[in-house]
Amino acid sequence: MKGTYIHKSHNVTVLMYHLIFPAKYRRVVFDEKVDAELKVVCLEIEERYQVKFLEIGTDKDHVHFLVQSVPTYSVTKLVTMIKSLTAREIFRRCPHVKKQLWGGVFWSDGYFASTVGRYGDESMIGNYVKNQGQGKEYRKLHSDYQLALF
Repeated sequence: MKGTYIHKSHNVTVLMYHLIFPAKYRRVVFDEKVDAELKVVCLEIEERYQVKFLEIGTDKDHVHFLVQSVPTYSVTKLVTMIKSLTAREIFRRCPHVKKQLWGGVFWSDGYFASTVGRYGDESMIGNYVKNQGQGKEYRKLHSDYQLALF
């Protein structure tokens, strides 16, 4: 699980983040259908933005993302973009989730963000994500460590 250097005209970067987004009210909303749609939406985001989802995993009431991006995207911008696009599409594609959340908001306001180092730390984060929280409930939805240049 190695990040790839992203070469732009005046810089070279390898910026990776571990992001955790809890569902609103910590409700258990992630089932097989929601997981499948979440993965599809994230891969569609990759096609339109300078973001690469290295790993996506759910643990019933929250989602772990291991994401690589470019320095022009701040952590706040990444979080806002991922939360807003995934929430809109999950509500559209899985209407039962909107009912579970009383027609309101998909993600809670908070999130966890951490940087991931290129050497050694990625596998540690991968193991952490797998064993975090209710580790037995964790399902890896997506994994793609073959990075493409943006």
